[in-house]
Amino acid sequence: MLRFFFVRYKCCSLLTQVAAKYITTTLMYVQRVQSLVLITDKLLFQISKKRGLSLEEKRTRMMEIFFEAKDVFQLKDIEKIAPKTKGISPMTVKDVLQSLVDDNMVDCERVGTSNYYWAFPSKALNARKHKLEDLQKQISDAKQRKVNLQKVVEKAKVGRQDTKERSSLLKELQALREERTQLKAEVEKYRECDPEVVEEMRKSNVTAKEAVSRWTDNVFAIKSWTKKKFAFDDRRINKAFGIPEDFDYMD
Repeated sequence: MLRFFFVRYKCCSLLTQVAAKYITTTLMYVQRVQSLVLITDKLLFQISKKRGLSLEEKRTRMMEIFFEAKDVFQLKDIEKIAPKTKGISPMTVKDVLQSLVDDNMVDCERVGTSNYYWAFPSKALNARKHKLEDLQKQISDAKQRKVNLQKVVEKAKVGRQDTKERSSLLKELQALREERTQLKAEVEKYRECDPEVVEEMRKSNVTAKEAVSRWTDNVFAIKSWTKKKFAFDDRRINKAFGIPEDFDYMD
């Protein structure tokens, strides 16, 4: 009986030692992994600072500030926190924050002479839900348009099978189109003899003659005034104003 208890005690002691060793090893592994994660984060942070962050990366990191703190900030607070904790250049903090406000991702309210900024995960979640719903609706609409277009295509194919009769009709249609083009070119050649075109030209000619007569009246009126005012003869006036000697009304 004592031997039984002794063996049982030894077994329990051995199991306890094995469990303790396992726990110790596990803890060491977890601590190493945690250290590696921290080192990796620091390296990534340093690399991002060296290569510079894209606008989208800056926006994402700035949103992390709001989500992690769940607090209200002024611009001066963000300008202190963003460069230290998120590696965002101090010169770009204001522009990045304003872009988030413009996109309705960050709320802004003016109180007195100061602006206060905040953004909570719940709002971001709702915004993503609305965006997802809009995208799903667009996909649904696009699928419906695709179905409708496929129906139109199938309907258009009816009666357009590539048969001998259809090929013959298409050739005849092409020949008629070419003949029509040639006839239009012939008609264009004789367009000047078109009664309507001739009549239009006649009307335009009458209008032009009337205008010429008015300006001729004006020229003779100026010549008459010049004769009376300065006692010049016609030849001298014509030479002075560049008027041809045979200048007169049109017949």
